[in-house]
Amino acid sequence: MNISAITTLGALKKAGYKYQSIKDELRNNLIEKLKEEEETFEGVHGYEHTVIPELERAILSRHNINLLGLRGQAKTRLARLMVNLLDEYIPVVEGSEINDDPQRPLSRYATELIKEKGDDTPIVWLHRSERFAEKLATPDVTVADIIGDVDPIKAANLKLSYADDRVIHYGMIPRANRCIFVINELPDLQARIQVALFNILQEGDIQIRGFKLRLPLDIQFVFTANPEDYTNRGSIVTPLKDRIGSQILTHYPQDLETAKLITQQEAKLDARQAENIVVPELAKDLLEQVAFEARESEFIDAKSGVSARLGITAYENLLSTAERRALQCEDENTTVRMGDFMGIIPSITGKVELVYEGEQEGASVVAYNLIGDAVKTLFVELFPKIEKLKKEGDATPYDDIVSWFFNQKEGFELLDDVPDRDYQQLLDSIQPLDALLEEYAPDIPASDTYFLKEFVLWALVEFKQLSKYRFTEGIQFKDPYGSFFGGI
Repeated sequence: MNISAITTLGALKKAGYKYQSIKDELRNNLIEKLKEEEETFEGVHGYEHTVIPELERAILSRHNINLLGLRGQAKTRLARLMVNLLDEYIPVVEGSEINDDPQRPLSRYATELIKEKGDDTPIVWLHRSERFAEKLATPDVTVADIIGDVDPIKAANLKLSYADDRVIHYGMIPRANRCIFVINELPDLQARIQVALFNILQEGDIQIRGFKLRLPLDIQFVFTANPEDYTNRGSIVTPLKDRIGSQILTHYPQDLETAKLITQQEAKLDARQAENIVVPELAKDLLEQVAFEARESEFIDAKSGVSARLGITAYENLLSTAERRALQCEDENTTVRMGDFMGIIPSITGKVELVYEGEQEGASVVAYNLIGDAVKTLFVELFPKIEKLKKEGDATPYDDIVSWFFNQKEGFELLDDVPDRDYQQLLDSIQPLDALLEEYAPDIPASDTYFLKEFVLWALVEFKQLSKYRFTEGIQFKDPYGSFFGGI
């Protein structure tokens, strides 16, 4: 259909246009995508076998939808991606406030215009990108905001009494007719406002200051809610829940590969960072493991959740830490180091809600310990496990490394701002590390070698084989008992 040539109702009729509701529109376009085996919600990872099939079933059932899940689980993104299932353009009566369909007008304005001009009624075409409306539910939202109110200025200008429905100023929902309308954080909406949604969802009635208007609004509603909000700030009233066709539970990434995919897609990097900074695959795994550890931590409120934004902002901070160091050392290129993970702590502390015990520990300490827990978890996947107790005389692959530190008169220091060449020389001086990597990580890329060496040192600290001291300029590693015997 050549829409540029169709500018009147008569031309629209000749073109064979037939009205369909937005729910039928979504359903029909989804059916076409499923037949063609096209991706329906592009850029959303980890939901392929859980959330997306349920969402597709809800659309096929023409349901209004409630996406229920903790923060940072792509609920709003899913709602916004539904726009891609709409027709590219739809016809609208020109000048209509509520996107009246020319063949099925709702407003008094559109009805009277069509009655007056007939087939000459002017129409315009609305692109699908303009058919999305969103409102964050806050306690100060009023019925006038979302449904409408009497406009005294309009009444004065048109010289109409308040009994005339032409003095009504439509709110967000009527103006979103034939659109996807999203209400985020639904439990935050006052109960009386939720009640005002009952008839809109069921019959399309709206009531404004005593006017009872029969407007069978054509809207696809999508609500989002955090289950924690049900107790902390409010709840979804039961009759409203009853009118929402499908409630779909979202979740966090269930494996490291999915989490890395999300982070790489969402992180906003400068081209110079991507070009000049090498990020070992193990560093990416470690970063995501920190978020997994946070979701299991006894110091963090599990009900509040740990957003996927933690991994995204932490990755951005990690690269910025490496970039800043390289600039100070005048290194043109650099590789992420374990020490750079100190730079992600501000990304963690702002993204987690601590329980009482966590508050006692302190946010920075909890964040620092999460990095250590992540190191401990990944280490046993790469190297032999370090047993807490071992028989006397039993050798381990780490004995030579521990002995090397035992024989150092002073601690081994890795400063934060040391240039790459010096950093590599320092790690190369620990010869037993080379033997360990040669046996258990022979296929590691050369660019990742030094990160892995430092990673081993951090892991030996976590397993109590070495000790580590953080000071202003960097980190010092020691044999845990060397200083004691040296003193004797």
